[in-house]
Amino acid sequence: MKNELRWKVAQAAEIRWWQNYLRKKPKKDYLKWKHAYWVDLIEQTGLPVNEGAQVLDAGCGPAGVFMALEKCQVDAVDPLLDTYEEKLDHFKKQDYPHVQFYHAPLETFSPDQSYDQIYCLNAINHVADLALCFDKLVSMTKPGGDLVVSIDAHNFSFFKHLFRLLPGDILHPHQFDLEEYEAMLTARNCTIKKSLLFKKEFFFNYFVLVVKRNS
Repeated sequence: MKNELRWKVAQAAEIRWWQNYLRKKPKKDYLKWKHAYWVDLIEQTGLPVNEGAQVLDAGCGPAGVFMALEKCQVDAVDPLLDTYEEKLDHFKKQDYPHVQFYHAPLETFSPDQSYDQIYCLNAINHVADLALCFDKLVSMTKPGGDLVVSIDAHNFSFFKHLFRLLPGDILHPHQFDLEEYEAMLTARNCTIKKSLLFKKEFFFNYFVLVVKRNS
């Protein structure tokens, strides 16, 4: 119940964050920059972008990696998609004809297929049920396929435990370090191929984990 409440608070804060963040950013300039950002991230993962590949953008937000996967068959899911389209000028589903969008939390998303690649970027820290979401991400990845997850990982044990007790990071209801996140994936029959450090900060480091689902 406590985690569910923190998730609801985080979701409400998320839309306000996006509104404030995008308020003074021209749509064309922002989307051009964001597309280039995703292209660079994909290149750093070392994963191919194969034409026709079945790809999921899990927790896609209004400007997710789906933007840079024009050659692929992309599904994108997020519990705030309709709210983003209603309240943000920067996101309109019709701008992305190669994407099938689903307005749903990851916990209840049940596609009728599995995926060659799954990206869950800037999202796993926001979900309501972390264990269930990791289960679903791995199960939806084809055996031998790749899962890319970004995380905000705690640098200090003291603050990790403090933030679990207090709302020190309202946008993120889950507070773990890098080793704990990696263990959650290896426990689910996955191999960590890369742990890419993208940004260093005092409380958290921002990592992108490139993970292979074992056969």
